[in-house]
Amino acid sequence: MELPLGDDPRSEVLRRLQVLLVQRFGHIERAAAAWRKPEWVLVQGVIGARTKSEISNAATERMLHRWGNWEKVADAPLEDLQTELVTQTYPNIASQRLKACLTALVERRGKVDLSHLAGMETGEAMDWLETLPGIGRKIAAGVMNASTLDRRAIVLDSHHTRILQRMGLVPPRASTARAFDAIMPAMPGEWSGADFDEHHLLMKKLGQTWCRPSAPDCATCPAQALCETGRMRHNPQP
Repeated sequence: MELPLGDDPRSEVLRRLQVLLVQRFGHIERAAAAWRKPEWVLVQGVIGARTKSEISNAATERMLHRWGNWEKVADAPLEDLQTELVTQTYPNIASQRLKACLTALVERRGKVDLSHLAGMETGEAMDWLETLPGIGRKIAAGVMNASTLDRRAIVLDSHHTRILQRMGLVPPRASTARAFDAIMPAMPGEWSGADFDEHHLLMKKLGQTWCRPSAPDCATCPAQALCETGRMRHNPQP
């Protein structure tokens, strides 16, 4: 069932925030077509925990070049996957999760193929993805939004979720799934899947530069005027 979108006072905050982020960082181009195949996005998400996107992108391409297709990656010895994923923050965990996920996908679909998701409603497709080993809300949303499926599903990583919590747009200490359910009704109704993707990437940049996990630079943050935490820190009450 699709969540109702756009009829929420937080929507205008998100619109204003997007303008500020584009002014600060500029528009972000989407990934190349080869990197937007749903299967590619799935693999990149599974191996990408706590690892910079560019490193995970390179590792995903490296595996595909070495084995030729994702079915052969699923069949590869775990030790070989661990060697290929040595650049990841948690190579052992990444290789185990990847093998389990791809193996399960082959068992269900006969091959590593997510084409059936195109005929499913977004929430139903995400629920299906989350039954695969190692797939949580962030990866499921990524497959639906950052791929050629181009759905209106917001990807929430630790940076994005932290900013939403500090701004007061989702409950404090909300899990990824709870934050997703909380913010989706507020996403501007006129935003496309591409807008969702750009918003996430801009929020990620904000989290890496100003709204860091510790010692956030609220005084110079471009989102300070829209943020509950930023206003409190910059203009403390006597």
